[in-house]
Amino acid sequence: MKLAWLLWLASVLPPQASDSLCLSTTVYLEARNQPVMGQRAVAEVALRRQESGQWGDSMCSVVTARKQFAPTLVSPQYDLGNPDAWGAAVNVALEAEQNWSLPVGRRKEVVPGATHFAALDIAQPSWRNAYRVATIGDHTFFEVDRVKSPYRRTSTGS
Repeated sequence: MKLAWLLWLASVLPPQASDSLCLSTTVYLEARNQPVMGQRAVAEVALRRQESGQWGDSMCSVVTARKQFAPTLVSPQYDLGNPDAWGAAVNVALEAEQNWSLPVGRRKEVVPGATHFAALDIAQPSWRNAYRVATIGDHTFFEVDRVKSPYRRTSTGS
């Protein structure tokens, strides 16, 4: 499957199916070679961003925001050619969406507060010195932006 075809398909599907496809595609592109926990963490970052509304109001708008996630960083002709990894990414995305639909206190967070992630061995983003939430596999997860969500950490003394 070509990335361009998946993104086109997402543009014609109903919103919920479209969002699931965009999240699955992002998990595949960003984390197919990572442990399942790392794949879940990538999905959680995207879901947190969607919930905040700061990066878009749909999953597809969040993951296709300019230079934010792999769907805008790899060639549209990129072939998602690993069916086993695709199946795993779809499962992770659907489970993550189900988890995120729970009330805040019942969600199982992998990387609480994380809004960004990077593979620091290949990328050195300007925000790499932000608060580090966790490192899972090759990715380090950061809280770069305090999002408007129930997950916002509070500091004492202010």
